[in-house]
Amino acid sequence: MSTRIAFLKGHGTENDFVIIPDPENVIDLLPAAVAALCDRRAGIGGDGLLHVVRSAAHPEARAMAAEAEWFMDYRNGDGSIAEMCGNGVRVFAHYLQRAGHVAEGDIAVATRGGVKTVHIAKEGDITVGMGKALLPEGDVTVSVGERSWPARNVNMGNPHAVAFVEDLGHAGDLYTAPPFSPASAYPDGVNVEFVVDRGLRHVALRVHERGSGETRSCGTGACAVAVATARRDGADPAVTGTPATYTVDVPGGRLVITERPDGEIEMTGPAVIVAEGEIDAGWLETATP
Repeated sequence: MSTRIAFLKGHGTENDFVIIPDPENVIDLLPAAVAALCDRRAGIGGDGLLHVVRSAAHPEARAMAAEAEWFMDYRNGDGSIAEMCGNGVRVFAHYLQRAGHVAEGDIAVATRGGVKTVHIAKEGDITVGMGKALLPEGDVTVSVGERSWPARNVNMGNPHAVAFVEDLGHAGDLYTAPPFSPASAYPDGVNVEFVVDRGLRHVALRVHERGSGETRSCGTGACAVAVATARRDGADPAVTGTPATYTVDVPGGRLVITERPDGEIEMTGPAVIVAEGEIDAGWLETATP
């Protein structure tokens, strides 16, 4: 490992990330190193880390290299590996444009949740093709303290439990993962969204992200919430032939989610790079137990 490691810091609706450009996949990012970098007091700070690698250079992405030159090797703030991050894809694409690797228009990004189509607009917002939602059968319940709610099981390449509540304060502090049942519904843990109505096709959420705690935004969570809300409202674009668009307010801003009749879901929102610099590799070694 070199003595200096380049990094950037960015966010999408305040879901923030450490960005490590590593096109040839030469930096060994162990879970403890990722957790140290994402530590908000002793490190750079972030909900997660975006490891920017060429698909052909990463064993998990080589099969996607013909479709997507770049692989988003996404890690949660605790160092664990995640399948996808919707806000992260927007920030990832914004970094690629800033670095001169891509231009405005349509690009493809490889993720563990498959290849995602991204559109970088001239006015700055970025739209991500998030794929189709899966709606597993079976009842799910989530709890906070003595309260519990039925939740809709939605999979966006990663698992979500969507609960409709009367007040977002009922979600509690969300420092720890809300209990859910049955345990078999989410053997690898789950992202939990608590949702309230704000108006016609307009909702707001708070979210506990698996491996990160409460975050200011969750892109896949916003998509899961839009789908769950549409079904609650009796709207299914596959049946009606009409797209369903929902505005989803998150603590860090606003996302617009559209589900098309073919089942494909698009998420539109901002992405910002706020800083760049270098990490001292010696510090990283001492910070990693």
